[in-house]
Amino acid sequence: MSVLRKILIVQTAFIGDVVLTLPLVQVLKRQFPNSAIDMVVSPRASGLLENHPDIRKVHIYDKRGSDSGIVGILAMMQRIRHERYDLAIVPHRSFRSALLVWLSRIPKRVSFNRSAGWFLYTSTVSYDPSLHEVQRNLRLLRAIGVTWRGRELPDLYPDEEDRVRVGKLLVEHEIGNAERLVAVAPGSAWNTKRWPKERYVRLIQLLIHEDYEIVLVGGQEDAGLCEEIVRDVRMKEVYSAAGKLTLLQSAELLRRAKVLITNDTAPMHIAVAMRTPVIAIFGPTVPEFGFAPYGDHDRIVQVKGLSCRPCSIHGTKTCPIGTFECMLDIDVLQVYEHVRDLLHTPGVGARRTV
Repeated sequence: MSVLRKILIVQTAFIGDVVLTLPLVQVLKRQFPNSAIDMVVSPRASGLLENHPDIRKVHIYDKRGSDSGIVGILAMMQRIRHERYDLAIVPHRSFRSALLVWLSRIPKRVSFNRSAGWFLYTSTVSYDPSLHEVQRNLRLLRAIGVTWRGRELPDLYPDEEDRVRVGKLLVEHEIGNAERLVAVAPGSAWNTKRWPKERYVRLIQLLIHEDYEIVLVGGQEDAGLCEEIVRDVRMKEVYSAAGKLTLLQSAELLRRAKVLITNDTAPMHIAVAMRTPVIAIFGPTVPEFGFAPYGDHDRIVQVKGLSCRPCSIHGTKTCPIGTFECMLDIDVLQVYEHVRDLLHTPGVGARRTV
């Protein structure tokens, strides 16, 4: 293969998808240490990539805002064409992403054979639905002659300012014992992916009675739900940081926690990047889609054997059959026992160094 001076990775999907693309970036940089690697991501995800040593530049593509429509894609194309990339790797399987790199005249363009715009790529790799998304993305390297069989976790890099901000937040709210800190992410963009609020309330109360301190995490869209949980718990040992931190500050907060309890949503993948063990509650979606937590000690709580599950790849606004069994059949004590067992497992809870 000719020299790869500049490589572009395009992943404009959700925040979690960007985190799951980082192992591809990291392995690619090790294989081609002299190449500049840039990424195209959405505005919401861009903050995650600050300080990452393997990424030279981040192009922000606001496909649902200022860069929407044909005018937006042409403007983005001009910015990318100006960089004169030698290679584009596109884990995102949308037609828009395929069109973007084709219009940008990048000579070698790689994606999956199931991508909507597969015919606009110069090489495609088979999409294996049986693999984890991290492994699927790494298979894209085969198109450039690299076969990777190792296990690669994503890495995120909060800086000193992020660490100071999180430290002050914990002190201000008298969350002082890092060895007893449990993070909880109760939100999701999809209603059916949320374990019921009342069950999170009861779970948190049980953990507080075990002398754990609880911090709720999430974005601005989760702030209302998290404040309701704080109100209903009625104990001073719980605090909501939802909507109050940047993505990297949230990552730093998760790094300090002993465990994260979460729905199938982005904080799950951010915690893996910070090496924090995860208890993930799966309802309408299933781990077999390839988006389960990828860490060494992570656990999944789910109801197996339901004929209606999975009902969709992303979740829905309401249960299609009106029973919501996939979540309602997950008991508080069931999750509580998983958390207690994980917290008492030898070797769990060693924080990633900074």
